[in-house]
Amino acid sequence: MDAFELPHAHGKHLHTEDIKNVLADTERFGAVSEIFKQLSDPARVRIFWLLCHREECVVNIAALMEMSSPAVSHHLHSLTESGLIESRREGKEVHYRAADTERIRMLHGIVEQVMEVACPEHKVDYGASQEEIVRKVHDHLMEHLSERISIDDLARMFLMNTTTLKTVFKRVYGTTIAAHMRTHRLERAAALLKTTDREVTEVAKAVGYDSAARFATAFRENFGETPSEYRRHARGE
Repeated sequence: MDAFELPHAHGKHLHTEDIKNVLADTERFGAVSEIFKQLSDPARVRIFWLLCHREECVVNIAALMEMSSPAVSHHLHSLTESGLIESRREGKEVHYRAADTERIRMLHGIVEQVMEVACPEHKVDYGASQEEIVRKVHDHLMEHLSERISIDDLARMFLMNTTTLKTVFKRVYGTTIAAHMRTHRLERAAALLKTTDREVTEVAKAVGYDSAARFATAFRENFGETPSEYRRHARGE
């Protein structure tokens, strides 16, 4: 089969055949068109942006948007049908949030770059290197040791692909995010045990452990003794 050639030769261009084949896939372009059609309505863009940052019910969305609940419900139905947002039911109430996919995170980033606004959760410098962004991720985690923040949440917050985030973090800090955080949590716990009289359960919660038993096990694996034993020895008791 002969290679495709354009009627007019305006210089040499690569991948003409590949470009033509992609252009022929009208179904996929139609899917993209549907997404942009949803985001052609300013109210829907506002709702989408809101739900990229938090999960909310119809009533709260309506209050934040200063719209009626029926009007918000109409937009939510369209956004859900297009796959941009997802919902879950809790009793009689339905909660909505942006779909947790890489494509949605990219759309979220595009919206904010076009608007020239930063995420309320954290200002992201779009010109920063991956290493600089990862250092900001690290600082954020250190400031929130008592919270269990997932990789997906970090990716959404800092607009970085989850795989890239994990890879660059390990390159910068020499270990995985989970292992790095475990070390810092236990070191912070040791400092609290040594310098305060807080109960072990309180110390556990302060460094992100809901289970005192799990905290005690992790602490012993790291320091070779239980939290109570560590406190006594550290104070020379």
